[in-house]
Amino acid sequence: MTVHPTALVEEGASLAEGVEIGPWCMVGANAVLHVGVRLLSHVVIRGYTEIGARTVVHAHAVLGGEAQMHKANPADMRLRLGADNIVREGVTMSTGSAAGRGITQVGDHGYFMAGCHVAHDCIVGDHVTFSNGVQLGGHVQVGDGVIMGGLSAIQQFGRIGRHAFVSGVTGVVADVIPYGSVVGTHARLFGLNLVGLRRRGIPRPNIHALRAAYRMIFQTGEGTIHENARRAEELWPEVPEVRDVISFILADSKRPICPARGRHGNSKENR
Repeated sequence: MTVHPTALVEEGASLAEGVEIGPWCMVGANAVLHVGVRLLSHVVIRGYTEIGARTVVHAHAVLGGEAQMHKANPADMRLRLGADNIVREGVTMSTGSAAGRGITQVGDHGYFMAGCHVAHDCIVGDHVTFSNGVQLGGHVQVGDGVIMGGLSAIQQFGRIGRHAFVSGVTGVVADVIPYGSVVGTHARLFGLNLVGLRRRGIPRPNIHALRAAYRMIFQTGEGTIHENARRAEELWPEVPEVRDVISFILADSKRPICPARGRHGNSKENR
């Protein structure tokens, strides 16, 4: 364990073997840093924050700040950041809130580029990539393998399904299906993230089934998205990727499903 002489580590902080704390960092009394965590410089760790093994945090990141809300109650609120993450300059991640789950959870192997914000009570999966300036509102859920372009933003309580792609400068106010690709000031589906599917080795027959299900759900011009999803469920019950999309659509949510380009985004159609 190495602590630079200019760093401030409050009594009570738990530092595992191999932790490195660089110049001008501040680590609060309730922080837990696992094996090999590196805080490069000017990093602030506040609140009940746990950082997983081998995660590297760059300059001016603030992890574990209290929820940014008018009625925040910071007592015992938590942030749990997983292992093997890269957190670049100026990233902020808030703890959970008393009004929500009480904890913000971020998975393993994520890459969070400069200026990103993960708000209170969010759940972020493994192997995500957040480009510069990505902003998550409170209570947002982001699945495994999601890629978010620079300056994109997700409204509070939104959901982004696993392995979806959100284009840069995209505002997302509705739920994005797993494997979907969205773009636009007010996001619309532009199809499936086919590049991501192929990179992850999804079998070609599964991709073909997923594309057919997508067309049925979003492009027939008949029925609601939910009605069409139930039809697709009957046709492709054995394809895991199709099941992912259908389960996501049929789950309870505070937001409608993001519509495809060319379809209107009214609540009757999307629910």
